Parts: sequence; structure tokens; C-alpha cells
Amino acid sequence: MNNTKHRSPFAIAARLIVLVRPMLPIMLAAIVMGVIGHFCATFITVFGGFALLTAAGLPSPLAGVGTAFVCILVFALLRGVLRYAEQASNHYIAFKLLALIRDKVFGALRRLTPAKLEGRDRGDLISLITADIEQLEVFYAHTISPVCIAILCVTGMTCFTASYHILPALVLLAGYLLVGIALPVWSARRGDKAAREYRQALADTNSYLLESLRGLRDILQYQNTAARAEGITVHSETLGEKQKAMKYREGVTVGTANTLIVLTALAVLGVSIRLYQNGQLGAEGVLVCTLSALSSFGPVVALANLGASLTQVFASADRVLDLLDEDPVTADVTDGADTVFTGAQAEHVSFAYAKEEVLHDLSLTIPEKKIVGITGRSGSGKSTFLRLLMRFWDVSSGTIRFGERDIRAVNTAALRAQESLVTQETELFDDTIENNIRIARRDATRAEVEAACRKAALDGFINSLPKGYDTPVGELGGALSGGERQRIGVARAFLHDAPFLLLDEPTSNLDSLNEGIILKAVRDECREKTVLLVSHRRSTMAVADLSFSVESGRLS
Repeated sequence: MNNTKHRSPFAIAARLIVLVRPMLPIMLAAIVMGVIGHFCATFITVFGGFALLTAAGLPSPLAGVGTAFVCILVFALLRGVLRYAEQASNHYIAFKLLALIRDKVFGALRRLTPAKLEGRDRGDLISLITADIEQLEVFYAHTISPVCIAILCVTGMTCFTASYHILPALVLLAGYLLVGIALPVWSARRGDKAAREYRQALADTNSYLLESLRGLRDILQYQNTAARAEGITVHSETLGEKQKAMKYREGVTVGTANTLIVLTALAVLGVSIRLYQNGQLGAEGVLVCTLSALSSFGPVVALANLGASLTQVFASADRVLDLLDEDPVTADVTDGADTVFTGAQAEHVSFAYAKEEVLHDLSLTIPEKKIVGITGRSGSGKSTFLRLLMRFWDVSSGTIRFGERDIRAVNTAALRAQESLVTQETELFDDTIENNIRIARRDATRAEVEAACRKAALDGFINSLPKGYDTPVGELGGALSGGERQRIGVARAFLHDAPFLLLDEPTSNLDSLNEGIILKAVRDECREKTVLLVSHRRSTMAVADLSFSVESGRLS
């Protein structure tokens, strides 16, 4: 996902804004409330100026000082209520859209699995799913609405100031443009590379920490703690340096914005005094124009501060869009046929990972309702062939037939519904044993789960636990042995009850007794199923009706 060519900020913003369309009414309400709220905040100061004019006996649009204080109180209350409502609306939109983006990301991961995700850095993916998506909250809650609010407020305050005289209004407008447009663009361009480097450093650090936690047992066993701790320190220091560089740029941006605001106010004051001396502007105009300049930069300052934070947002969004836009190696078939399984056949199949050929001109028939065994050394292409049958990858050349059809013409949902794959490593979730098995069929009853576990020689172990089937397996199955995790994988396959069972080294983590029990269950319970049994153990082939040997990707 580390693209050398990145999208422009405008292209990223356009992609993100499209998602707001269903919530446009809420966004418009937030903008209206934000504009009114900022005008209230600005005119609290302006009405204070009117009160001073009234108290000094100078011309003022108000009848008295009391009226000014009533207006200030009303505006202050309105400002608080409207600010809360605006922020609540923006954050409602943001969190709804973040949920939608997470759903899209998980959909993309499912679409890319496993071909595009094998070998990928899991820490980097976790960082993308969590930190990068969370960073988009800044765009939805603190960017779209504030930009619209700033434009409307700038227009309104410029017109209000121009009602006294055009020159102070133009000076004020120039200050708005410098703080609200020129400064954020300058800040974003300066920080774009730094933000991307920071997000990548954060992903690398997360990945290194995840590796360290998962491999803690081996680190302790081989006394590698000092080297690993040093690695964590190096990653942390690198991340700290990247963050320090970004914070420095943010500080420069904030300081520059405040300086520009003060200079703009002084320039408005200077121009207004000169106009007063020339008789072109009254004392009221001098005071109101100056107070407007001092009190109306709130929406514009919000844009100035976005310059630094948006660089991180766009860096994160670019990583998220990279994943969403990535094409799967094998796209799901949805316009094919829902073929019923009646056996499978490989015809002159070759397959290569990148340029490394794994299978070469392999032809093999898998008859219906037979147990077919494939043996061979590790790396000979046995597991790869099973994944081609699941259509996790497509063949480089040749054809695989599912029933009478080319597997590429069979609807993916129908194909996978008729296949059960048990891999060498069973992935478990931080849930109960029952729920981990029920993944194979969510509507299964407890009785059906128990029956599947009996077939997998797992029920005795489960019943010996204090909580039985309600026992949590622990994160990543850490509470179970390798053999117990493998038998849960076999139980899932039995529960799925597909007509075509693919077993990839299903007994590699089992002792001889449990291996015999599993193989007997395969023989007894799968008489009406087709089983493709892959193992490097020739003893496992005792249950096979037919057996083949694969060496260096060739059938022998």
C-alpha cells in the first residue's frame, strides 16, 4: 500500500466529500448554526463598542447602554447553544461516516483476502484500520462545515465593514485571505511530506510493537529482550522526531496566524484613523471597523489551524483510499452459474507467485464422494492447489473445473458455500469455543455444534473445562494448544457440512492417537462427501481411496 504516486489534496477531499451526500441536511443545519453563532460571538464585541459610544455621548445605533448589555447577554447565550448544536451535528456526521468507511475498509479487506494480504504487515493494517480512519474525523467534524462557515462569515463581515467604508473592508478582506487561504495552503505544502512520514512511522512502530507482543515468549526464551527493547527505542525515537517536526510546523503556523491578525487589526485601525482625519469616516466607524477586525477572525483562524492537521488527514486518507482502490487478484464472480458440485478436475494447471512457478502442467481428477490424498514435501505446491480450488488465486494457465464448469464461471458465493477448507493454522477469535466453531454456520444449534465437535474428537476436551462450550479461547487462541486449535478448525468444517472438504495438513499438530480419531471421523462421516486430503505424512494417506504425489509442482 506504499504508493510512490500520491493523490492531490483536492482529489482526496473530493472523494471524502462525496460520502457526505446522505447527511447533507444535517450538514446544512450545522453550517447555518455555525454562521449565526460566529456572528453572535463577533457582535458581542461590537455591541460593547456601541455601549462605549453611547456612554461617551457619541453617535451610536443603540438607544442606551442597557440595550447594549441585553444584546450582549442574548448573543452570549445564543453563541453557547449554537456552538454546542453545531459541534454535535458535525460529530454526528463524522462518526456515522467513520462507521461507513470502516465498513468499506473491511469489505475491501475481504475482497483482497488472501492473495493481496498474505505477507502484508499486520501492524500496518491495524494502524490503517484504527489510527488512519480515526484521523478522518478531523475532516468531517472540523473541516467541511468550518470552511463553509468561514466563507459566509467573511462575506458577511466584509459587507458589514464596507457599510462604513470600503477601504477598511478591503484591508480586512486581505487579512482574511492571508490567514484563511494563503497560510493553510503554505502550511499544508510545507507539512505534506512530514505528515506522510509521520503516519508511516506510526504504522511501523505499531507493527514492531505487535510483533514484539506476539513473539514475547520466543524473545524471553532466547534472551533477545535487550535487542528488542533497543528496537522499540529506535522506533519510538524516530516517531518522536517525526512528531516533533510536525509540531514545530504547527507552532509556526499558529504564531504566523496570530501575527497576521494583529497586523490586520492595526492596518484597519490605521486606515480608519486616516479616513477619520479626512472626514470620510466618523468615530463610530473607526471603533466598529477596528473591533470587527479584532473579533471576527474566529472562523478564519479555524481554517489556518487546519493547514497543519489536514496534512495528517490527507496522508491518512491517502492510505485508506489506497486500500479501497486496490484491485483483488481474483474478483468475485456474481454473474456466473450456481453449479452443484459433482467432482473437480485440474487440466494442465500451472501457477506462479510473481515469477516463481509453484505448479507446472498439473492434471488431476477428483471424483465425487471419494477421499483423494496428495502427498509431497513442504513447498511442493500442495497447499497452493487447494487455494486454487477455493479460487483465492486464479491459475496462470490451464483450467480447473468445478463440476462441469470452469471454476472462473461459477459464482463465488456458490463455490465457497460448497467447499470447506481446513488450513494448517486455525485462526481463532477472542470469544467462546462455541462461537468460534459457529463461525462456520451462524444459525447452528448447540446440538449441531456438539455433534461437529464429537466428529473432531474435541467434545471430551471441551466438556472437561469448567465453562464447557462457553469457555473463552483468549485473544488469538492463546489459551489453547496447537492441536486443540486445529481440531476446532476441523469441527468448523464438519459443521459447515459442505459437499467438498479440503484438508490441508489437518493432523500436523496432533499426536498419533488424535490423528487416528480424526482420520477415522473423516472416513466414517464423509461417505457422502468428496475429500481432498493434503499431507506430507504418507501414513495419513491410509484413509484415501486415491492418492497422488506432488514434487516441485509436478504430479508424480
